[in-house]
Amino acid sequence: MSTSTAAEQMDRIYRYQRFIYDASRRHFLLGRDTLIRGLLPPDGGTVVEAGCGTARNLIEIARAYPKAKLHGFDISNAMLTTARRKISATGLEQRITLAAGDATEFNLQHLFGVPRADRIVISYALSMIRPWRDVVACACRQLADRGSLHVVDFGQLEGLPPLAKATLFRWLARFQVHPSPDLERDLRVAATTHGLDAYIAHPFRGYATYAVLKRP
Repeated sequence: MSTSTAAEQMDRIYRYQRFIYDASRRHFLLGRDTLIRGLLPPDGGTVVEAGCGTARNLIEIARAYPKAKLHGFDISNAMLTTARRKISATGLEQRITLAAGDATEFNLQHLFGVPRADRIVISYALSMIRPWRDVVACACRQLADRGSLHVVDFGQLEGLPPLAKATLFRWLARFQVHPSPDLERDLRVAATTHGLDAYIAHPFRGYATYAVLKRP
């Protein structure tokens, strides 16, 4: 799928959902605040969110780490419109830079004028991107020394009853969300390939996968 086609598809999905996205997702996009607490960027460090959506995470990161330099990109122009409004409403437009970009082939120097990031965040985006392994590889290549990639996404719901698991997966598929059973395995493969240490957990009875891939 071309970048323009993917952008059009995401704009269709979020044309109206973006207005209620944060309110409707707060109860089932679990683990995002845990990810933010674990970022701990260095003072003046660069934090980038791939697939930043409405900028909910970037705003919380800005509040938690007032000395961090924040950037976010998304393929959906509709979502970026909402993100800019939310950032402006919170008075953080001087701290958070946004751009339109494809997570499967992003270049931080091109998007934001920074060669590497101290922290890269991918929150509930990989399950919406078919070539999600390309996203992970692209992020790993652009980590600074001692930088880390922080991922949270849907797990395989191992601790849920089979009926609940099947129902949730069917509901997610309606929104083009397809959690991969290979996520942990291929995150570990990416870590090995790029010389990173990997920490991976499955909180909330397997509802989520939480991972940190860190450059030693």
